[in-house]
Parts: sequence; C-alpha cells; structure tokens
Amino acid sequence: MNTSKSAIIRLIVCAVILAILIPLGFLTKAFNIEELKAIKIDVAVIWKLVIMILCVITVEALIVLLLSIPKPKNHRARSILSIVSSLMKYVAFIIILCWGLSIIGVNVSTIVASVGIVALIVGFSAESLIADVVTGAFMIFENQYNVGDIVEIDGFRGTVTSIGIRTTCITDPGDNVKIVNNSAMKNILNRSDKLSRSISNIAIPYGTDLEKLEASIPELMQSIFEAHQDVMKTAPIYLGVQELAESSIVLRFVVNVDEKDIYSGARILNHDLLLGFRRLGVECPFPQVDVHTDR
Repeated sequence: MNTSKSAIIRLIVCAVILAILIPLGFLTKAFNIEELKAIKIDVAVIWKLVIMILCVITVEALIVLLLSIPKPKNHRARSILSIVSSLMKYVAFIIILCWGLSIIGVNVSTIVASVGIVALIVGFSAESLIADVVTGAFMIFENQYNVGDIVEIDGFRGTVTSIGIRTTCITDPGDNVKIVNNSAMKNILNRSDKLSRSISNIAIPYGTDLEKLEASIPELMQSIFEAHQDVMKTAPIYLGVQELAESSIVLRFVVNVDEKDIYSGARILNHDLLLGFRRLGVECPFPQVDVHTDR
C-alpha cells in the first residue's frame, strides 16, 4: 500500500512539473512548433520495441517461474537456482538495451568497442558493486554457504533464503530478513555442516539418591528419544554433574539435533526430563534460605 501511494505521488509530481515546464518552454521559445512538426515518428520501430521488450520480459518471467517450481532438498542445488534467477533480471536488461539500440538504428558494435573506456570509468565509481558480484561468485564456487544453510554473521543468526548477484538474504526465526551485500559476508559461521547439540541443565535436591537416579536415567533417555525421533537424531546423553549450586545439584544432558531444531530440542528435553524426574520421585528444587536467630 505504501509503495502504491509513493508511486502515485511521484506520478502526480512529475505531471505537475511537466505541466509547468512545457508551457514555459513555448513561452521562452525553447520549443519551436515547426521543429516539433518536423519530427517523424516511426510507428513500426515503436511497435518493434514494444513487442521486443514484452517478449524478453515474458521469457525472463517464464524462466524465473520454472526455476521456482523445483524444490530440491540439496542446498547446493537451491543456491544455484537462486543465483540463476537473480542473474536473469540482469541478462534481460542487457538484452533489451542492446536489442533496442539495434532496432532504433544505433550501431551496437561501435558502442561495444567503446565499452573498455566506459567500463574503466564506471569501475572506479562502482567499486562496491563489482566487489559484491565477484565475492558472490567466489562464495558459490567455493561452496562457503548455500540456500537453506543456517549461518551466523555479526551476531545475526538465521537461514539463508536467497543468494543473488549482489546480496544475500538471511531470515531469522522471527521472520526478520537481513539483506547483506555479498562483499560484507565475512567471518561467517556456517552451522549447517554438522549436527548440533541441544543442552539441558536440570537441578535436583541435594537429598536425592544420585546413584539410584543415575541407574534409571538410561531408560528415561531412550523413552524420550522414541517419543521425539522427528527432532532428535540420537538418544539424549547424560554427561553427569555440571555444578554444585547453592540449593541444588545441576545435571547436564545433551542431544544431537539439526541446527534448525537446536532450540526446540532444548525445550523438549527440559519438558520431558522434568516430567520424567517427577515420575521417578525427584522434584526440581526451588531456592531456599536458612535463617538462624540467636535466642
């Protein structure tokens, strides 16, 4: 809605400016009616331009649509589809530009011969753009990250949702999208290469028979794993006593999960361990303070 309003405002502003400038042009004789009458409009050329532009845009949209249909599970394949889709927009623009110039009658080969000098000039002014494109190409070739990978950059952790010629989009669990220039994708932590570990620290009272409880833990771990095999890759592991706290003994448990399930895995483990310990007669303690008074 905001985009539509801004487009309408821009259209109105342009129309008002033209309505002011055109009469001023005739009043100041900047425009000559006889010169305007001498302008010949080649309808055939205009039709060719319109048809060519529509054809190129249609083909580009069709290719992008076809590329969006496959949903490969392989992250590498998804990355290639994403960057090809991004590349198609630039290819379509270049084709329209060159083909359009040739239809008008401009010698494109002469322009291409002059591109070397122009590219040198533009290169200095578009250094960041070139850096983004080159860096993006090297990242794809070196397989540093792919669409679907979970990465962390500058403290922002999320899933790579698209890789373009210039930018990479990363979406966090809250659906916040961070758009990063490819040249700024440095010191990336790719967390998708190996299984991750969800951690759960459970406190038990000091009065608990620890040896008896530890004897029952393996069966509890297996039952938790069987109930949540969609998230857990292996049965949870009991690592032992993590801390001797002021009011409790803290036990640590870990479970192997995919990186995308690292938080849900911890929540499930906390929930099931709490209920499991209660069934075994062990309640999680709450902070206590002993007060001694002199009589």
